[in-house]
Amino acid sequence: MMAANGKDGCGLKGDEPSASVNGSSKSRSLVVNGAASELQNGGTSGPERFTFSPEPTMEDIRRMQAEFTDERDWNQFHQPRNLLLAMVGEVGEVSELFQWRGEVAEGLPDWTESEREQLAHELSDVMIYLVELAEKCRVDLPRAVLRKMALNRLKYPASKVHGSAKKYTEYKD
Repeated sequence: MMAANGKDGCGLKGDEPSASVNGSSKSRSLVVNGAASELQNGGTSGPERFTFSPEPTMEDIRRMQAEFTDERDWNQFHQPRNLLLAMVGEVGEVSELFQWRGEVAEGLPDWTESEREQLAHELSDVMIYLVELAEKCRVDLPRAVLRKMALNRLKYPASKVHGSAKKYTEYKD
């Protein structure tokens, strides 16, 4: 998948961004990572936000990992505690890739393709373990995220915390 700036996002290859006419001579759609952005009167837009591909879905990932685990008879080893510890180990591997680099710019412009690919592998491992842990704990992760985001909106109202990195217990009404 390509980042909106044309640079490869975390080492993943995908379709090139493409522009297509949507039937109007004054407006065209720019498709980046499967998302369309309107460009009016042939103008250019600012930097696009990075977006994920629509597929595979989280459920697809859960299903693929369940099949992978079943085919190898690994369910006996994939209990919640073991999955958590494996995930923590993978987070450690992600951390190693960032260790000693100082601040890293968004989009990883100073990283090699090999480094980006390694990061993609390690982040994928983290996500696979997270999804499988959620499955074993019977947590519907997409719904849980929606509930958590609603709670975060209450704890961190934009009108009170805009531009601040303070914890919700530190700001005043």
